[in-house]
Amino acid sequence: MSLVKYNNPWNLLDTLQRELYNPAFSHAGDNDSSVSTANWAPSVDISENETEFTLLADIPGVAPDDIDISMEKGVLTIKGERSSETVDEGENYRRVERESGQFYRRFTLPDSADADKIEAKSEHGVLKITIPKQEVALSRRIEVKH
Repeated sequence: MSLVKYNNPWNLLDTLQRELYNPAFSHAGDNDSSVSTANWAPSVDISENETEFTLLADIPGVAPDDIDISMEKGVLTIKGERSSETVDEGENYRRVERESGQFYRRFTLPDSADADKIEAKSEHGVLKITIPKQEVALSRRIEVKH
């Protein structure tokens, strides 16, 4: 009879949950090295109305100057870094859940997005990116003459 080491099943569940809720790690096999080097990914809400798309990203503890937003070939990229706080040696932490290090998110925008008019604002740890929609020419019926 051989002995089998018992592993805590909750560790597997914790790992699975971390991978599901952290998109930065789900792309680790991609060729884009900047994705695989991200330590965490901010949670994002995306909404749409008749005139614009709105993206809200939770990035507490990151100064607006430390956030880089770019748009290239229909892909909006948000990246930056949150510094880790210094840990007092006298403190005895039992659990540390706040992520630090580099973050990175990419979003493919629809053709209706107006890349030239994108605006970003950071307030109270929430990054708000407003992406206006382009004016679309109204369709019209063309009469065939005979």
